Amino acid sequence: MICPRLAELPSAPAGKTGWPWTEESSRLTDTAAKGQPRLRISVITPSFNQGDFLEETIRSILLQGYPDLEYLVLDGGSTDGSVEIIKKYSPWINYWVSQPDSGQSAAINQGLRRASGEFATWINSDDLLCKNALVDHVSRYGCSLNTVYVGICVYIDARSNFLSEHQGNVHSLEDLLRIREVWRSDPQRGHIVQPEVLFPRELALSVGGLNADNHRTMDYELWGNLLLSGAKFRYTGIPFGMFREHENQKTHEIFRQTSSLIETARKLALRADRLSEVTRKQIIEDLNRYAIEYEENYWKTSGRLAEIGLPRPLVLWLRHLRKFVRKPCRFPAGGDPL
Repeated sequence: MICPRLAELPSAPAGKTGWPWTEESSRLTDTAAKGQPRLRISVITPSFNQGDFLEETIRSILLQGYPDLEYLVLDGGSTDGSVEIIKKYSPWINYWVSQPDSGQSAAINQGLRRASGEFATWINSDDLLCKNALVDHVSRYGCSLNTVYVGICVYIDARSNFLSEHQGNVHSLEDLLRIREVWRSDPQRGHIVQPEVLFPRELALSVGGLNADNHRTMDYELWGNLLLSGAKFRYTGIPFGMFREHENQKTHEIFRQTSSLIETARKLALRADRLSEVTRKQIIEDLNRYAIEYEENYWKTSGRLAEIGLPRPLVLWLRHLRKFVRKPCRFPAGGDPL
C-alpha cells in the first residue's frame, strides 16, 4: 500500500491539530537507488477498548508517506467504539479483524504471521509513530536483514503533550540482562521502549515471535531472543515511536511488571551459551539480589506502618483487622447487631 495523503483521509475531529491530525510526513519515492523497489514494512496494531486513542494511532501510521507500507489492526473484540473507528479507516488498512483473542502477544504474533513485509514493528493502540519515522529511517539507514534498529522514543501524556525523549543503551545480551546496571540504571535508564524499534519480521518469527504466555515483558523477551540469535542492535538517533503514559496501561502495575522482568531475564541468562559461566552466575546472583531489594523497597512504600519498619506479619494483621472493622454491620429483624 502506498500511504495515503492527508487530504484523502477523513477530516480530523474538531479541535484536533498537529501531528497526525492536520500534518503529514514527507513522502519517499517509490524506488530506491538503481530503481530497486523499497522494502515492504509491516506495522501491526493490537487493540482492545482503546477508543480514546485508537484514531490517533491509526493516522500516525497511515500518514508516514512510505511507498510500501502494510498495515494490520487486530482488535480483541472491543465494545467502546473502536470497531467504528477501524471501519472509518478500513479503505487504507490491509487487514483488520475484531474478535476475542488470547491477548496482546497472541494478536501480534497473528499479525506477524499474516504480514508480508521484510521489516516490521507493532504500535499499540495508545501509542504512535513519530512524524517522518519511516521516511527518515529508510533514507538514512536503509534496512539490513540481520539488524534490529532502535530509534528515539518520545514520551507523551494522555493528551499527547510532550513529556520527554529516551534513547536506549542495550548493545549486547549482557547489557539486556544487567537490569540494575543498564536496563534500569540511574539516572538515565538504558531500557529499550518498544515503539522505537524496527526489526526483521522473518527473524522475529524464526525465534518464535512473542511469548503468548508473557503478558507484561514480552517485548523484553523478544529482544533477548533476537540477541541470542545473533542479531545486531543499531541505534539511529531518529525519533521513531511515541509512548503514551496514562493511568490504565499495564506498565503502571509496576511490581508485577518488575517481577516479570526479573524472571524473564533469569530464563534468558540460563540460555545464554555465549556468556562465560562466571558472568552468567554473576548476572543471576545480581538479579536475585535486585529482586529481594526491590520487593523490600516496594513494601516500604505500601503504607505508613510498613514505612516505619513494623514487622510485616504485624502490618498484614493490622491491615486485615482494619478491613474487617470497616465492613458495614448488618442487623437482624430484632435490631441487635450480629
